[in-house]
Amino acid sequence: MKQASSVVTLNGANRWNERRRTFASTILAAIFLAGIAACSWLLGSSGLSVQLENRNLAPSMTHLFGTDWLGRDMLSRTVKGLALSIKVGLLGAACSVVIAATMGLMAATLGRTVDRMISWLIDVCMSVPHLVMLILIAFVCGGGLKGIAIGIMLTHWPSLARIIRAEAMQLMAAEYVLVARKLGSSRLKVAIRHLAPHLLPQLLVGFLVLFPHAVLHEAAITFLGLGMSPHQPAIGIILSESMRYLSTGMWWLAVFPGLGLLLTVRAFDKLGNHLRQLVDPRHTHL
Repeated sequence: MKQASSVVTLNGANRWNERRRTFASTILAAIFLAGIAACSWLLGSSGLSVQLENRNLAPSMTHLFGTDWLGRDMLSRTVKGLALSIKVGLLGAACSVVIAATMGLMAATLGRTVDRMISWLIDVCMSVPHLVMLILIAFVCGGGLKGIAIGIMLTHWPSLARIIRAEAMQLMAAEYVLVARKLGSSRLKVAIRHLAPHLLPQLLVGFLVLFPHAVLHEAAITFLGLGMSPHQPAIGIILSESMRYLSTGMWWLAVFPGLGLLLTVRAFDKLGNHLRQLVDPRHTHL
């Protein structure tokens, strides 16, 4: 009895520590997002203007991140680029979650034929590399910020949709769902009232896991020059342009934007992992 009690106590302590880590990660991620948005608004667009008299300046108190070959302030460009990447990542991840939830619920509630069609579509989408499909969709949609956002929306949902489909299939076999069906509840009502509320934790975790992937893919597309205008302050564009000047010793052009992108991705990846451990049934109390 003492051993069993100690095991339960240990598991409870571990779960409490996991909750504290998740709460701390959530607070830090929210502060980070708010800080990027506030700094982007406070800095304005003055630092993005060309000032040839200030070009190629190393980091200093006047220009904390230095300046580029056109005299543009790298702190302003980095913050603006991160804000743009976060905006595209949030939009793409949110729309991908909506598509995944819709597909998963349709596959579970509309019968075997629809389930087979959606499963086939998921397999087809997952068989093509994300970056290749993203480039094709962005090109078809005319490129630019709109093309990248649409490409991210339409390429990041399949893996989450497969998980949601499996969870929804298990819920469809639950007694309360069977009773609701026998009492005459429609498939739409079952999906909205009985399935969707139980899938919210998985959808939230999926959103937090998809967000860093969306940010990285946005940076990759703009790095390749297939997205936006070179004059727009996107992280991928900044890193791509800085490659030509690293050999001349202008290290700050790539280091600060790269660190900003790394911190953004790592923070939300860590938050997603903590939250996933909390909703994973294998980590519940004994």
